[in-house]
Order: sequence, then C-alpha cells, then structure tokens
Amino acid sequence: MNEIEKRLKEEKQRMESVTAPPELGGRLWQALEAAPAPVQKKPKPKWPMAVAAFLLVCLIGYNYNGLAYYGKKIIGFDELMSGTLAELNDKGMGQTIGEQVQFEDGTTLKIDGIMTDANQLILYYTLSNVKDMEHDISFGKITGFLTDSNKGAGMSNFNEEKSEIKGQLTFDPVSPFAKKLTLEVEKSTDDGQWVTSKITFPYDPNQAMQTEIKQKLMKKVKVDKGTITFKTITATPTITIIKGTVNVENLDRVQLPFEQVVLRANGKEVPQIGTGTHSSIGGTKFEISFDALPKKVDSLELVVKEFVGYTKVDETIPLHPIQDQAFQLKGEDLWVNGVKKTEEGVQITIASDVDVLLDGVTIEGEGGEVPLKTTIRQDYKELDDGRMVKERTLLFSTDVVPDTLSVKGMHHMKPVDEVVEILGE
Repeated sequence: MNEIEKRLKEEKQRMESVTAPPELGGRLWQALEAAPAPVQKKPKPKWPMAVAAFLLVCLIGYNYNGLAYYGKKIIGFDELMSGTLAELNDKGMGQTIGEQVQFEDGTTLKIDGIMTDANQLILYYTLSNVKDMEHDISFGKITGFLTDSNKGAGMSNFNEEKSEIKGQLTFDPVSPFAKKLTLEVEKSTDDGQWVTSKITFPYDPNQAMQTEIKQKLMKKVKVDKGTITFKTITATPTITIIKGTVNVENLDRVQLPFEQVVLRANGKEVPQIGTGTHSSIGGTKFEISFDALPKKVDSLELVVKEFVGYTKVDETIPLHPIQDQAFQLKGEDLWVNGVKKTEEGVQITIASDVDVLLDGVTIEGEGGEVPLKTTIRQDYKELDDGRMVKERTLLFSTDVVPDTLSVKGMHHMKPVDEVVEILGE
C-alpha cells in the first residue's frame, strides 16, 4: 500500500464518524497532483475508485444541509397547485423551507417552500391558529443580496375548521447571487397597530429552474389608436412572460385591452394567466403572462386578434316604448332596460358587451339636450345563452323624461389579426 492509499483509507475511516471540513477536498487534489505519473503501462490501480468514493463522502458531508432543502415535494398545496406547477412540484423542482414565526396572538406563519426561476418566485405558506376569517396579515416584499422583490398575485384557502390557511404568493424574481432571502410581514394588533416581522430563509440559486427561451423581439404592431411594441419573451418552467411598451390613446377605456393577445406554440394557444401595465418615463410598459411552453417547441408566434379602438356612432335610440331586443351600434348590441325619474334626475339603465364604453352620451326631449352626468351602478350579468354583458345605470340632471338617447361614439375591442413570428418551423 503506497502513501496515498494509506492516507485515503485513514481519511475515509475518519469521515465515517465526523463531518469533513470543506477544505479537505482541496488538500486531496493537491496530494493527487503531486503524485508521480507512471512511466509505463501497468494495470490500472485501485486508488481512483477510492478517490471517487472519498470525494462523494466529502460532498455529502459538506453539502448535506443544502441538499436537504431540495428534491422534495412541497406538501399540502394540492388545491392551490394545478397544471404546470403541480407537475413541477411532483418532480421535486421546489425548495422546502420550514421556517416560521409566531405572532403575539398565537397565529403562526410558516414558509413551507418556494419555486424560483428567472421570471418569478412562488412562495407557499401556512397560517396556523388563525383567530378570525380576516386574519389581519399583510405580506410585503422579499429582500436579500441584490434583491428587492415586490409581491404580485396570490390565492389562499381555509381548512374546514377555519383555523388554518394555505396560501400561494408570487414575487418578482430574486438575485442569482442571494444566499438568504427575507420575507417582510405585517400583523395587526388588538389596538389597531401594525407590527412588522421578518422571516429569513436559505436560498440556493443553483437550484433555480433554468430559462428555456430568452429572446429579444422588437416587433411593432399597429392598432386603431396607436402601436404595441413587443420587446422580449422569457420562457421558464413556471411561466412565459412577454414584455413591451404600448402607445395607444384610449388604452384605459376598456378593462382588459390585452385579453385578445394570444401566444401560440406548435399551433396551439398557450393559456393566458394575466396582464399588467404601468406608466414610466419612457411610456406605458406592459407585461403579459402565459402558462409554461410545451417541452418541445417547433413554432411560436404572437397573434393580436383584437385591441382597443374607437368607432364613431352618431346614433339616436328611441326610449318609448322600451324594447326587448338590442339596438345595433355599428355592430355592437345595446339594450335599454329601463327609464325612470328620481330625486337625483333621470336614470336610464342600459346593457352592452363588457368591452363597450359609450362616448358622447346625451338625452333629448321637451327639456332639450342633456349630457350624461355620471354612471351610478354597474353589474355584470349572464344572458340565457351564456353571454356576459355589462349593465349600468346612467344619471342625467333633469326632471323631464326624455324621448331619445344619443351616442356619438364608443371605445371597444376592434379586430387587428396581426401575427408576430417568434420561432418558425
């Protein structure tokens, strides 16, 4: 037995009873590099296998704590996870945490686990010993080295006893250089004050799921009242995000202007998860979130089916008698459901598709022309055929019941049908 084999045997025996210091692997490699190379071909010595076994023992001894956080399924969140996230969790792609904090009233907040990639961090938590349905807890940001991640959307549910809450929250992506992350939480007290608490937990960026597609687009699409510029696409195992800028005059006149922007992978639509916009010095920025892409992508394209636009109407609708059928305003349906005089003025209840916003609305009768004062109620209703409509009540400052309702124009979704190719077959 040569000196190196002897040292390896001694070190292996010692490792069975103690944890190896992190620098031991380095010393071993130095010893190996110093060993003389063989001058002629001989049967392969047995010590390389011993080296491999020894290094594996070192790895397990040194990294045990870190490895313990990964490769495990996050338990207890089946009702909150579905589709892509459920599949990733089944594969052990998350990090289990287990850190918790207890508040003065006995409520306990536990961070069960996280999933991370270049698009987002998803946090799973449990609130135990909850005293009431409101639970008066507000989640803040996640901070860490080069990390200041704001909270996004979330969902939660109670157990049958209403004493425990399981929740899921999304945050902006965290820095790949962070080793620890801290969640800020505020809890209300009995006297109405808010107390801030923090939970710090380990994070290994090497375990973040890898980005599948990250590509610049820089594609412009002209719509009725301006342009949309698609700038980037980032596809990760949890989500696909399209970012860009929009310069459209009446962007805020419909509730979901990006609802008909579709992502197609291999000819099939990828479900849209949500959209958001915010104003900045450089203009209005937007972000559209879609589900994760298929494992194999042969073709990928964006399709702007419809986008908010404006149509001149210049139509006058008779208010007597009230009719059951809808009036046609340049292809859009408008129902008049009621007209009545109240102490505040004349109220007219109308209904239309959810994306329609009327412009230049007036009434006319014996009292002359009266402009719209305000809209006082708005509800969403489902028709017998399953169609959703928006019903609202218009208020006019007059005590004379009008004969007609006039509409100058309307903001609504208009066809675009523009295709932006990202990846061709």
